[in-house]
Amino acid sequence: MPVDYQGDIIRPPSEAFSLILQVTTGCSHNGCTFCGAYRDKSFRIKEWQRIEADLDFAAAWCGRHTTLFLADGDALALPHELLIALLRRIREKLPGIRRVSSYATCQNILARSDDQLGEYRALGLSRLYLGLESGHDPTLTAIAKGVNSEQMIAAGQRVRAAGIFLSVTCLLGIGGTAHSLAHAQATAAVLSRMQPHQIAVLTLMLLANTPLYRQMRAGRFVLPDPVQLFGELRCLLADLEPFRTQFHANHASNYFSLSGRLPKDRDAMLATIDQALAGLLPLKAEPYRAL
Repeated sequence: MPVDYQGDIIRPPSEAFSLILQVTTGCSHNGCTFCGAYRDKSFRIKEWQRIEADLDFAAAWCGRHTTLFLADGDALALPHELLIALLRRIREKLPGIRRVSSYATCQNILARSDDQLGEYRALGLSRLYLGLESGHDPTLTAIAKGVNSEQMIAAGQRVRAAGIFLSVTCLLGIGGTAHSLAHAQATAAVLSRMQPHQIAVLTLMLLANTPLYRQMRAGRFVLPDPVQLFGELRCLLADLEPFRTQFHANHASNYFSLSGRLPKDRDAMLATIDQALAGLLPLKAEPYRAL
């Protein structure tokens, strides 16, 4: 029996070549006003028998994979003992897997003890993807993230302290025109305290099945234009403290690609943004932008 995938499967770009094991459907929070990824799914944990069957299939047919991503929205929502059992079974059945990764909400990270996070790391869960989106508290409230910036910082710092690679996502434009610069400045401040191993910057694309899209149609939210978005990106990058991290703004949603290591590549990346602001950089056409 092939691997059981229910609905559309979403994974980070860096997991493009990973084995995808769907252990939950949907997202345990599923309230963010900009996100349309799981609107058609109710959150639930898949049956253990189904997960075991998928692991058996992977063991028989996917032996060359070295990385594994746990889908859907946040596998860290699994009860602690179930997640421990899952990580152990992955080790037993797929000994070639060297990295297990998952999305994780701030809420689910904070619900774990330091010892529990350390247990996950010891059993192979070595990368978590956290959607910060913004470090600006009024924006976090407006988009219904369910947490504030201090909680985001605490969650990120605890993931790092557990020895888990932390990748944090930010969204250009999510503060609207009303909070464009404040959003960028606050996000840089939060990232500087969190100090993730990787920063991934995407650009907001409004989806018709989301509350934020309906707010835009009603005139209550205005998406910044490309020049304002490039200004946000420049401010965010320039205001970051000089800690070591990978900085990527090369997602398909962005108008141009930017990637490097901080702090050594900061000046070169700022120069590229300045070219975009001056109209000297070729930009991605709207039909080619995607989530």
